Amino acid sequence: MIPLITLSHGSRKKTAAAGITALTAETGRMLRVDAVEAHLELADPSLDDVVGQLAAQGVTRAALVPLLFTDAFHNKIDVPEAVRDAQARHGVRLLVGQHLGAGADIAGVLCDALPRTLPVGAHVVLYAVGSSDAAANTSVENLASEVSQGSGHTVEVAYATSGPGVGFGGAAVIEAARGHRNVHILPLFVTEGLLLDRVLDQVDKISAATGARITHSDPLTTSLAPLVAARYRAALSELLAETTA
Repeated sequence: MIPLITLSHGSRKKTAAAGITALTAETGRMLRVDAVEAHLELADPSLDDVVGQLAAQGVTRAALVPLLFTDAFHNKIDVPEAVRDAQARHGVRLLVGQHLGAGADIAGVLCDALPRTLPVGAHVVLYAVGSSDAAANTSVENLASEVSQGSGHTVEVAYATSGPGVGFGGAAVIEAARGHRNVHILPLFVTEGLLLDRVLDQVDKISAATGARITHSDPLTTSLAPLVAARYRAALSELLAETTA
């Protein structure tokens, strides 16, 4: 079987890779294929390292799924460059599947991540990294609308780094939380990381500034495995279409 490579952005937080490892392993178990993780930056192994190891094992093709929620710089530029370089260096063909995206299947995973005990009328803050790409941010705003429709809660987006709105990080969550009694932070993160820590570490301050009771969900990690598996299968379907054309 063709192995799976998951490709994350990477994090400076050492323990963040554990979430990627767990997601990759769970997806491999679901698909019954070998699965290995790689990272664009800030963590090891790199895609080049992974593809080199696969080539040494005699692998000639692998399917790659980018663990990215938006079609911004990393997905448009970094992923294709890393794929092109690894293929050229090691002679392994990489079948690149669709990135995670911000579609209805992601909205469903996010709705499932909301606690069943969340009070009626609680306001949900979808906490995303943010991008300088306006279309990427629009896709996250649309995702928030889908989560609202699916969950019955009001949902708005706060960004960790850049995006529309007033302020970023904790300041953005404070703005989103004002006027609400119960607020739930819903991370649009595959795994833990420093950007997420910076806002979760400020929960007490946010609560004091807004008067709201603040709760939060964990990063999505293994709940994304069925989606990654679907993108793997779609990448292989394209290969099958090529061979039967």
